[in-house]
Amino acid sequence: MAGKVHFYSALAVQPNSADALDEIVEQLRSQGFQPGEDAVDLAVVFISAHFTQQTEIIRQAIARLVSPSVMLGSSAEGVIGDEQEIEDLPSISLVAAQLPGVELKPFALQAIDWPCMLLQPNDFAQLLEVPTDTHLFILLADPFSAPIDDVLQAFNLAFSGVPVVGGMSSGALRPNGNMLILDGKVFQEGAVGVALAGNLDIDILVSQGCRPIWRPFVVQAANKNWIYQLERRVPLAWIQDLIPELSEDERGLLQNGLFVGRAVKAGQEFFGQGDFLVRGVTGIDQQNGAIAVADQIQEGEVIQFHLRDAFTATEDLEMMLVPQMFSKPPDGALLFTCNGRGTRLYDHPNGDISVIRKNLGDIHLAGFFCAGEIGPIGDQNFIHGHTASLVLFRSTE
Repeated sequence: MAGKVHFYSALAVQPNSADALDEIVEQLRSQGFQPGEDAVDLAVVFISAHFTQQTEIIRQAIARLVSPSVMLGSSAEGVIGDEQEIEDLPSISLVAAQLPGVELKPFALQAIDWPCMLLQPNDFAQLLEVPTDTHLFILLADPFSAPIDDVLQAFNLAFSGVPVVGGMSSGALRPNGNMLILDGKVFQEGAVGVALAGNLDIDILVSQGCRPIWRPFVVQAANKNWIYQLERRVPLAWIQDLIPELSEDERGLLQNGLFVGRAVKAGQEFFGQGDFLVRGVTGIDQQNGAIAVADQIQEGEVIQFHLRDAFTATEDLEMMLVPQMFSKPPDGALLFTCNGRGTRLYDHPNGDISVIRKNLGDIHLAGFFCAGEIGPIGDQNFIHGHTASLVLFRSTE
């Protein structure tokens, strides 16, 4: 359909790759796409770790089936399709899009590129050579070789305000075990991605699945990831005094851990959904009352304690999706969710995708369970944990 954005998707759950590819062909045909004849601009594929050794074969087959101008992909612990989240089974998830009026610029970042990213934002921008009107980056990275915090900081500096969404490969527990696909190549380290510019509306939802408790505090003393003083008291003293104020259910949630939300905007007086970057509390010093957080903390910033559970994760995702019901349905989507969600968080399968379908209806979607999710909070891009990062695509017509 010339001139119209069109997404196709397929989810194959089969014990061998040949049968999985046959199932993908059948599903694409059922949507009016003719594999081997029709072509797409962008194909994104996620391949469960069961097929890691066959990644190149699968890449070649997908290329023949949909003839993509750009192909992006990753190995994964589990994959996600339109209706299901597949954990611990051999599976392949694919979304393929015809994007008239959209300019795509693929890129790969390897170890040789890290010094450039760390030294000069302008050099990093020149390295990628993306369109000046780029309004989204999709990024897939290997957790063992890509310094993702530094990579995202390079994007924040070189492309201020442009969102980056994606995830860290989760198909392996060791270096050189993950597979990243970019067009005709398969990489075992670094990062791959694509910049999108032009005729496409994009909405990004980053659901951290947490609820704030108590009130915001100003950090008065901190060093690296340690907080030593919150408003003239040590953090442990505040925690000990405030725990009795929690409900019985909330005290039970402390068994899942205590989290700290960092306010992303300086000088803000009132805080709501999406105003905090959530990080886990990783340690407590019983002698001096300090707490350690999985991030670098600055004196003068505002934090608030948070709790997390399955109910809160569902509620948070639903709250973010409800406003989407007042817009036209998305043409397609990509979902990057934590490998600590799924049935490790919910007491039922398809926890996140069922919420998405409930609020958005049928949608062509592919995703995977990540070893870290990438998405913006405010106008900055971050790596997250226990988060669902969802990008929705709509034509501008």
